[in-house]
Formats: sequence, C-alpha cells, structure tokens
Amino acid sequence: MLEFSHAKRIDWQISDAEVDYPTAVATMESRVAAIHAGRADELVWLIEHPPLYTAGTSAKTEDLLTPDRFPVYQTGRGGQYTYHGPGQRVVYVMLDLSRRGADIRRYIRQLEEWLIRTLAHFGVDGGRREGRVGIWVDRGGGREDKIAAIGVRVRHWVTYHGIALNVDPDLSHFDGIVPCGIRGHGVTSLWALGSTPTMAEVDIALRTEFDTVFGAEERQ
Repeated sequence: MLEFSHAKRIDWQISDAEVDYPTAVATMESRVAAIHAGRADELVWLIEHPPLYTAGTSAKTEDLLTPDRFPVYQTGRGGQYTYHGPGQRVVYVMLDLSRRGADIRRYIRQLEEWLIRTLAHFGVDGGRREGRVGIWVDRGGGREDKIAAIGVRVRHWVTYHGIALNVDPDLSHFDGIVPCGIRGHGVTSLWALGSTPTMAEVDIALRTEFDTVFGAEERQ
C-alpha cells in the first residue's frame, strides 16, 4: 500500500493490488471505529476491486439481472446495485463529520462537487441530475450516461464507503445489473468519452480537488 504525503489529520493511501470486497469493508469498519475513538486519523483510501456487484440497503432483487456472473455482496451503504471492477477508481472516504458540521446532505454535495471538479481536469462536463444519484454526462440527443457512483454510510458521524469513478472499466460488466436502480440510461467512462488518463493522473486530480472542496475543514 502506497501513501501520499498526507494533509493535516487526513491520511491518503493507494492500494496497488486489487482488494477483495470483504477485506475492504473490514478495513473500513476497523478504521471508522478507531477514528471515532480518537485513535486514528481520517482516511481517504483509493483502491480497485476485482469484478463484483454490491447491493446497497435499497437494492431490489429484480435489478440483479445476471446473479451468477460475479460475486454479489450485501453491503450497509445506501443505494442499490453497483458494479466495481478493474479500471474503476473506488475511493473510500472516512471523515469525522462531527467536526465538519454534522451535515450528511452537505457531505453528499461535497462528494458530488469533488467528482465534478475532478472530471473537469480531463475535459469532461459531469453534473448532478435531479432524482438520480451519482454524476452524469450529456451524450447528446437526449442521452445521458452515468460516469460516477456515490454510496455512503455514516457511523457515529464517521463516514465510510464513498465514490466510484469509471476511468476505463469493462462497461459490459454493468449489463448484469440495473445500476443504482435507474433504467433508461447508460454507463460511460473517461476512456469511452475519449479522455485517456492513467489511474495515477486521475489520483492526482482527485487529490487536488479534494483539497479544493474539503480544504477549509482540513485547516480547522
């Protein structure tokens, strides 16, 4: 596991190897407990998973279209079915909201803004859509595709789970689910849109824009 030099009271870590989902969840839960107890700094953890589906607390059975394709994990985060796999940057964010205003809605807006600003580094105009979770891009002709997902959980005002940005995943892997329960729209990635950054370049943009969006809280 590599580490960025971290901002004050926030560790930044990148895992080079793919991390299986149960290990990721156990790691997050341990860190969340330590943050709440004052025994660990906040953490932003950047990883990739092997191909898998996760079912959030609102997942509907009929939205899992091919249940035998990849492992399926029940998870405590909000939302419905989501795909994770190679080429997708998953960022698990463990922040103490008790010292950041204790406002979950504001935190979700910050995650959205973080993704939008990161996408802008690569010439992609991502945005929010009323009634649809995640970040979307306009493909023209009335078509809109999802490029990033958001799913969070909060325990004792400490956040975990987080965001997933499609850099260059196999988009056909999303065919096994109705992503986030939203029908009638597609899924895209930076590479599918013609922008071809490396994962390291995406990580640098994420780091830069995290400071932009969350920097005021970091300096408190």
